Amino acid sequence: MTLAPNSAEARDIAYHFHSYTNAIAHAEKGPQIMERGEGVFVWDSHGKRYVEAMAGLWSVAVGFGEERLIEAAIAQMRQLPYYHNFAHRSHGPAIDLAEKLVAIAPVPMSKVFFTNSGSEANDTVMKMIWYRSNALGQPEKKKIIARQRGYHGVTIASASLTGLPNNHRSFDLPISRVLHTTCPHYWKEGREDESEEDFATRCAEELDSLIRAEGPDTVAAFFAEPVMGAGGVVVPPATYWEKIQKVLRQHDVLLVADEVITGFGRTGNMWGSETCDIEPDAMVLSKQITSSYVPFSAILLNERFYAPVAEESGRIGVLGHGFTCGGHPVGAAVALENIRIIEDQGLVARAAETGTYLRDRLQRLAGHPFVGEVRGVGLIAAVELRHPDHHDALKPGTLGGAMNQLLYERGVISRAMIDAMALCPPLIIGRAEIDFIADALEDALGTLAKMEFPA
Repeated sequence: MTLAPNSAEARDIAYHFHSYTNAIAHAEKGPQIMERGEGVFVWDSHGKRYVEAMAGLWSVAVGFGEERLIEAAIAQMRQLPYYHNFAHRSHGPAIDLAEKLVAIAPVPMSKVFFTNSGSEANDTVMKMIWYRSNALGQPEKKKIIARQRGYHGVTIASASLTGLPNNHRSFDLPISRVLHTTCPHYWKEGREDESEEDFATRCAEELDSLIRAEGPDTVAAFFAEPVMGAGGVVVPPATYWEKIQKVLRQHDVLLVADEVITGFGRTGNMWGSETCDIEPDAMVLSKQITSSYVPFSAILLNERFYAPVAEESGRIGVLGHGFTCGGHPVGAAVALENIRIIEDQGLVARAAETGTYLRDRLQRLAGHPFVGEVRGVGLIAAVELRHPDHHDALKPGTLGGAMNQLLYERGVISRAMIDAMALCPPLIIGRAEIDFIADALEDALGTLAKMEFPA
């Protein structure tokens, strides 16, 4: 690859260290530079248009170029471009947003704590769990259970919660006091002759056994996405959450719902917790809270969680935790307007309707020899690829990587989660764009089936 010395691509290689990228391969391949976005589409620096079928990173709910969000940011920049919430300070957008989030929460919540990303938010919840246990005189109740293939972020603590090997390798993770239990993916994890109901029961029994083995007086919380995102768009089987919550209540273990991907309409309800009938003690929000126009995140805590934390801060004299830009007024203003757009345009109901159409279109691919499973809920889905002859002999991700490139060539941006192709388009997407995605997938599968892969 030969690049002009001052081209954007050459300067990117020279100076920019990328997230979730093979740094050595990037030096050879270089970047794809995106220049603009409008609605569900983005354009690269060569003028090629793509359907952004991942909404960026699961996050641009209202689409690209939404003028109401732009104007909300500009207006707040002019009035109060920055302030913090340390030492009793506050400002209108943070107050309004906290009130709004408590009002629309799926279960009674007490307070909102603001952070800047989902990773920061999950780290904060972990710290507050430990703080709460100390406040309650339970210094040993500090262990936290997450799930294999779950995704909760990339900072040291949140990456420990994440149950994906590449988030641990060479980072010396996970840290102590973080444990993992069964991923609720029946298609992959279910045993031969085991029904979905039996699998859900086994998942709950394995969680119960883990808690008992560790000692219920040492286990403080269970972190989980209502529907798994980056781990492969895993929709748990019926009765899974009912049985899991029964175990948690039995052992006095807090439930933290990571709604970073599933919140704000993605699953066809405002919250994934509603879709899955979950009653969390804490909820973690980010991504679609501002449609990612501004970095922002929030934590909702119920009174059971909040009260001991508040009392401990009173005993010590301060809650020694917070972020310079937590509750940033511009982010809060954009979040409020983003929620108004979701409500004004009926995007939650629209996600349910268009999501059904998306899954119906994808189900037409279910009989293809290279498709193992089609799954999803609301407006989030995945097509799991599987080689019909020698899948187990292929390096994981071989089919997903090939399909990613084939879809790029056809004007669709997806994301390969090993060999599962994720689809999580903006909530504003219409049937014509869904047809474009499904047609591109079908055409790409035809090409994939003709490709040679090493046995």
